[in-house]
Amino acid sequence: MATTAEAAIPPRASNLTVIAGASVGTVFEWYDFYLYGSLAGFITTHFFSGVNEVTGYIFALLAFAAGFAVRPFGAIVFGRLGDLWGRKNTFLITMLLMGISTFTVGLLPSYDTIGIAAPVLLIALRLLQGLALGGEYGGAATYVAEHAPVGKRGLYTAWIQTTATFGLFLSLVVVIVVRTRVGEDAFKAWGWRVPFLVSALLLGVSLWIRLRLNESPVFQKMVDEGTTSKAPLTESFARWPNLKLVILALLGLTAGQAVVWYTGQFYALFFLEKMLKVDGILTNQLVAVALLLATPFFLVFGWLSDKVGRKPVILLGCVLAALTYFPIFKSLTAAANPALAAASASAPVTVVADPATCALQFDPVGKTAFTSGCDVAKSALATAGVSYANQAAPAGTPAMIRIGGKTLPSLEGTALAKPAFKTAKAAWTKGFAAELKAAGYPAKADPALMNKPLVVALLWLLVIYVTMVYGPIAAALVEMFPARIRYTSMSLPYHLGNGWLGGFLPTTAFAMVAATGNIYFGLWYPIGVAAFTAVVGFLFVKEMRGADIEA
Repeated sequence: MATTAEAAIPPRASNLTVIAGASVGTVFEWYDFYLYGSLAGFITTHFFSGVNEVTGYIFALLAFAAGFAVRPFGAIVFGRLGDLWGRKNTFLITMLLMGISTFTVGLLPSYDTIGIAAPVLLIALRLLQGLALGGEYGGAATYVAEHAPVGKRGLYTAWIQTTATFGLFLSLVVVIVVRTRVGEDAFKAWGWRVPFLVSALLLGVSLWIRLRLNESPVFQKMVDEGTTSKAPLTESFARWPNLKLVILALLGLTAGQAVVWYTGQFYALFFLEKMLKVDGILTNQLVAVALLLATPFFLVFGWLSDKVGRKPVILLGCVLAALTYFPIFKSLTAAANPALAAASASAPVTVVADPATCALQFDPVGKTAFTSGCDVAKSALATAGVSYANQAAPAGTPAMIRIGGKTLPSLEGTALAKPAFKTAKAAWTKGFAAELKAAGYPAKADPALMNKPLVVALLWLLVIYVTMVYGPIAAALVEMFPARIRYTSMSLPYHLGNGWLGGFLPTTAFAMVAATGNIYFGLWYPIGVAAFTAVVGFLFVKEMRGADIEA
């Protein structure tokens, strides 16, 4: 005889429809959200051209991260609505917000046209995207899990987990197609807007699909029985038993999952293009191939979590990432830009300068001139993508750059007028570039020397870690919280982890690299967070595989 829980589960055909409908809509939302990350370099050029190059790129990453910053607030707002109004109605609203804000980015005038208003409006649209995504994920994951048969929640919700990667993959494919069709010059000028505008078509298709879905059977049952929560925020966060679960879900699951996700899928992309100087189109192609090859493993690890538990799979992914990130990224350098790896080994670069003359290579308002010898040297090396060490010199010592066994004076421009400094810097930079070239440092990665199969294999391995931590996470979160407050409770730790700890990873890691000169130094951030999560999760998180999710 069927139990009450089993009786509430729709037949298999309905489950397949639910998975397809929820997944297609979520793919669209991730596509919208990640277009910005895929086009961060062009965003820098068109919206942050009023500051120096290093600052502009950090600003572009900060604007990217702004969408993540508000995701927890979106989780609170739309999570509450989802527990009050239902899963389906709420994620229809979030989809509309996401689609409209993304389409508008494609129409937004640049900095050269409207000045400071351009980045302000861009960030405002990113905030809207973040709010929408903050309400989307919890709704889609909850909706699918509440339809899934007992014993298959990991597998069923793993389809939702594939949507983030498919969304990123789709954004990369659209960017590649447009770039190759219109050409690099046209793409830099206006073609980068096309992928944003295309989102209007995807919005229409996704809305049509989602409007055909019915409400979650678990939520509908609560409505029929009058057991829905009247105050989901209070129940979720003002009562210690549930608040404790929220904290453990964040520190023992989603924090590590988030940094592994963004390192494997976004930081790897930034690392290839910004630090290893791999051509943008080729970078997108390599990452897209790795994503395509690894994506089925979301389902593999979701299925495995149904057999052995959510916690072992997720925490093992965190441990493997923490132990292997440094060798993987160093191998990625050797495979993607062997000339750079060889030059770094044979002719290491050191900046020798009085520390008092060195500023952090970040200028929020675009007013810092960076004219000291130390700053000129570090700015040139950061722009060239060359890793370097720092050596303190006695006070008053002119800044120098040591390339292997050769020492070069840096340009000291503090006493020069702005026009004279600009002219002198251009001449010095040209000579410095020639010295780097003579030492074997390439201006760009040479595709002919690149070991593309090995690059794809390393990227694939990074994404495999992503599938381990991300495939089972939806089922794990759904099973941790009671049905009446599930949308609200699971959404907040997920988006605190992915929105803050994960979303700020590219910005934080790149700033760490800019501050130290070591292109691998930023990896300490995801390694530290992943290791911390593994410890907390192992000691304090309870395995909930197979829990009654109607309770």
